[in-house]
Amino acid sequence: VKVVESGGGVVLPGGSLGLSCAASGVIFSINAMRWFRQAPGKQRELVAAISGGDSVDLVDSVKGRFSISRDNATNTVYLQMNSLKPEDTAVYVCNVRAVSVRGPYDYWGKGTQVTVSS
Repeated sequence: VKVVESGGGVVLPGGSLGLSCAASGVIFSINAMRWFRQAPGKQRELVAAISGGDSVDLVDSVKGRFSISRDNATNTVYLQMNSLKPEDTAVYVCNVRAVSVRGPYDYWGKGTQVTVSS
C-alpha cells in the first residue's frame, strides 16, 4: 500500500490551501484516515481525523478553519485549510489505517510542506 500526499506550498497568512492524500494498492478496507503535522522542534500533532463512518475529529487549534473529508471510491482524504496562520507552518503527513494483505496496519505518507508566511 502506498500513501501519497499533495497540495502543499507557500501561502500568505489568512490564505487557504487544500491537501489531498491518496492510498493505492491492494486494500480491502480503510478505517480511519488522519492528518498529522510536525513543525521544527515540535512533536508530531494529530490535526484531523475521519473515521470509516465519516465521524470527524479536529484539534482545537484548527476548529472553524480546517475541514477534513474523504472519497471512499478513490481512497482519498482531503484537508481544506482556511484562514491559515504562521503557526500552521509544518510538514503535514497523512496516515491511513487500512486492512490489506498484511492485515490491519498504519500506512504513512512522506509528508508535504505547508509554509504560512508573509
